[in-house]
Amino acid sequence: MAANVDFESLVSRYYRALYQFAFSLTREEAEASDLTQQTYYVWAKKGHQLRDASKVKTWLFTTLHREFLKKRRRDERFPHVELEHADSDLTPVMPSVVNQLDGASVMQALGRIDELYQAPLALFYLEQHSYREIAEILDVPIGTVQSRIARGKAQLQRIFLDSIPNAPAQNQKAHHG
Repeated sequence: MAANVDFESLVSRYYRALYQFAFSLTREEAEASDLTQQTYYVWAKKGHQLRDASKVKTWLFTTLHREFLKKRRRDERFPHVELEHADSDLTPVMPSVVNQLDGASVMQALGRIDELYQAPLALFYLEQHSYREIAEILDVPIGTVQSRIARGKAQLQRIFLDSIPNAPAQNQKAHHG
């Protein structure tokens, strides 16, 4: 049934959302593009196996997430760092730059939370997926999705509060520490 789905309309309909999800996971434009293209490549090879055309979106996001995990496992086993890029990876982004780019500050904060919570938060806030859809995409129970989103939100809140100069929590630490 999914073989009836026109590839070009599939790309035009979901490319941006898939790319944004990929970027939220990788935080690098080139990697996000590669991951999105790999997802469509897998669709071209295996999409005909999908029996329910209404599940195309979930299938694409699930495939992208699985491809991300597969690449991450491969990268952990075979790390590669270009010497000329090593210094830039270690240099933090200046807060003044991040404050000017609201979307960039959110992406950076998302990158600082535990990896376990990144995908659920990105799918929920950036892609507006339901908890049920996220559970399907990540292949975890819905309760796990709810828990990971709640814990991820708490970490994001701490990151944003810590980045605000003279935040009440920091003042209390300074006076009582």
